[in-house]
Amino acid sequence: MSTTDTQATREPEAPRKTYPEVPAHIIGSAAEAVQVAHQVASSLAVGAADRDIARSIPVAELDLYSQSGLWALNIPASHGGADLSWAVIAQAIAIVSAADPSVGQLIQNHLDFIDTLRAVGTKAQQDYFFPRILKGLRTGNAFSEFGSKTAGDFETKITRDGGNYRVNGKKFYCSGAYLAHVVPIIAVDDEKRLYIAVADRHEPGLSVDTDWTSFGQRTTVSGTTIIDNVLIPPDHVFKLPEGPSANGPLCQIVHAAVDAGIARGAFDETLRFVREFARPWIDSGRDKAVEDPHTLFQLGDIAVKLRATDALLAKAGRVLDEAVTSTNAETVAAASIAVAEAKVLSTEVAILATNKLFELGGTRSVLAKYNLDRHWRNARVHTLHDPVRWKYNILGNYYLNNIRPPQHSWI
Repeated sequence: MSTTDTQATREPEAPRKTYPEVPAHIIGSAAEAVQVAHQVASSLAVGAADRDIARSIPVAELDLYSQSGLWALNIPASHGGADLSWAVIAQAIAIVSAADPSVGQLIQNHLDFIDTLRAVGTKAQQDYFFPRILKGLRTGNAFSEFGSKTAGDFETKITRDGGNYRVNGKKFYCSGAYLAHVVPIIAVDDEKRLYIAVADRHEPGLSVDTDWTSFGQRTTVSGTTIIDNVLIPPDHVFKLPEGPSANGPLCQIVHAAVDAGIARGAFDETLRFVREFARPWIDSGRDKAVEDPHTLFQLGDIAVKLRATDALLAKAGRVLDEAVTSTNAETVAAASIAVAEAKVLSTEVAILATNKLFELGGTRSVLAKYNLDRHWRNARVHTLHDPVRWKYNILGNYYLNNIRPPQHSWI
């Protein structure tokens, strides 16, 4: 089996820089954020199918995305950021993900780190990281572990070493870490308390592999990270407090936006393919596929669901804004519920739209030269992040029994 069949095509290592020499663009308004997202999407759409086939690592594409200013939208205004609504942030991510959801997804843990910095970072930590992120500092992800009992169990250990810390462990699903400037690592101490330790991407002992062999979201490079006695200074360590946190719904709204983007991309592809290549069914009595009544019905159904998904994402973003600025049990529960509703529908429409692409496009749509199956593969893989069967459960329990959702990163 060839390398391209099993893992991403290895590119030269990312430059050993604290942050890019050319400062990133700083976005100043919601309208500009949406405009920039469309510009980035237009660039990413070129070659997206080829990158999927080759499993190429999106070096230039990720630079374009993070340097656009979209990766700093939730930095507080007090530190020079636009501090935009999560409704706008979700919209921007969906726009980018419609063009290339693998690249679109890579922003998720970066935004999560910004939120953590806002919530628990000291003034010194905020003064250090926020200006660098505005200039283009890109964070990765060393969060989940492959062999733990559940997604919320961690075995990576953090220990004191004089005035510093040492971290040891093994991570997987490390989306964005390979091309990051710094890598936040989730670790636990001997009392199972959670920490985030931020390591330089090229710190001795930190090794990021490209062994992500998924059939979808193939160029997220979400492989293995080995943390071997990595030294972390104390000002790069964050202890995560117990209690209500907007972190869960914040993580989930990004995933919902990516799924909405996948659905939109597949729907647009379906419209194009039906117009250009599909034939009417023999029993339809129509001359063109665009006149087929069953095709029209099913496209109308998807269009409505896409509109509804966009509306739920926008609503969830506004509710999440309140949980971020005024964090308590009530606001966080409300955000989790609103995001869960958006995630349920975005998952369903992503699977539906990517299936209907082939049904309505006809047999020609499965030809390898079009690589349209990447839309379904991306939808099927990305929607596994947080199963919607549990979303339905927490929604029913909330509305029927007034039981708040559990608090973790998957709600």
